[in-house]
Amino acid sequence: MLRTLPIASPSSLTVSTYNKTSLPSQSSLKLSPFCVNNDGGNNISYCYSTSRRLALFQLGAAIPQSHLFGAKASKLLRAEGSTIEASTSGNMAPRSNTVTEQNVLDWVKSDKRRMLHVVYRVGDLDKTIKFYTECLGMKLLRKRDIPEDRYTNAFLGYGPEDSHFVVELTYNYGVDKYDIGTGFGHFGIAVEDVSKTVDLVKAKGGKVTREPGPVKGGNTVIAFIEDPDGYKFELLERGPTPEPLCQVMLRVGDLDRAINFYKKAFGMELLRKRDNPDYKHTIAMMGYGPEDKNTVLELTYNYGVTEYDKGNGYAQIAIGTDDVYKTAEAIKLSGGKITREPGPLPGINTKITACLDPDGWKSVFVDNLDFLKELE
Repeated sequence: MLRTLPIASPSSLTVSTYNKTSLPSQSSLKLSPFCVNNDGGNNISYCYSTSRRLALFQLGAAIPQSHLFGAKASKLLRAEGSTIEASTSGNMAPRSNTVTEQNVLDWVKSDKRRMLHVVYRVGDLDKTIKFYTECLGMKLLRKRDIPEDRYTNAFLGYGPEDSHFVVELTYNYGVDKYDIGTGFGHFGIAVEDVSKTVDLVKAKGGKVTREPGPVKGGNTVIAFIEDPDGYKFELLERGPTPEPLCQVMLRVGDLDRAINFYKKAFGMELLRKRDNPDYKHTIAMMGYGPEDKNTVLELTYNYGVTEYDKGNGYAQIAIGTDDVYKTAEAIKLSGGKITREPGPLPGINTKITACLDPDGWKSVFVDNLDFLKELE
């Protein structure tokens, strides 16, 4: 399991272990020594110190003032046209030969990527867990309390984390309310009977904001509900699916720009795009496979709206990758902003990189093998 870190105080509401907020001094943190080996061609291998297993970080909670990115991890130095890695031990090793933009972007298309989980904060963890398990049919997969850092994490979903998209809830001691903002839209859950689920939500005291019925101009039956913290869930009536937690909807200010970024930097496919002039918005479904079998990112553009308040409740999506270093290069080449340079987390060997898309939405890429090891 991966241990996450909390905020330093209830008033210092930050996003997660992977966000660049309240950074410590560059001399305060150290990473496990690592090196990069190059065989002279395009094959690069990374080696890490595995002398002992340290405390784990759960992927994505709030940040403390004294923990974040290992500034001593490594610096990329340019010398005579090649990239050199300066490791914590002070030794220099070539990281890679000059990589063309096209090579990196072509690699993105073949990278083994999967949406792992979505992170957000809640004011009453037990109440939220009860709602998700009793009303939405989720299972509590794991829960971890870190009293010394004043936070608790809970992972819930419809199957194991190594094969399903799940939610990661973060409760920071003493913080009972968050601002969801106007940018976050909703989560989507596929159910076999929307009306039955809505009746259950009502019976448990939940809030229904849109009664069951077909979407305008279509046949799919949907409904909208809110969880105890006000996060919206769209219920979609579908047959059995391997991925019931099927959507994360975020609003963007320039849809074409967002589509191009997620295709180019994240390697997602544009599954479909639909304009709704009656409602004055356009949506685009992006993902790594068909909507009926995979979780997708729903990007929504509202006519004339270019900016949104992101609040401090919703945090980020975590995505698996085979190489966080190449991923970071692709994000930079595609116009994204790296907020955490690629490398292992402080104190452990799990390699990550964090970024912002053109609209400021945060994502974290996690090494696939490292992620599976942390779940053992």
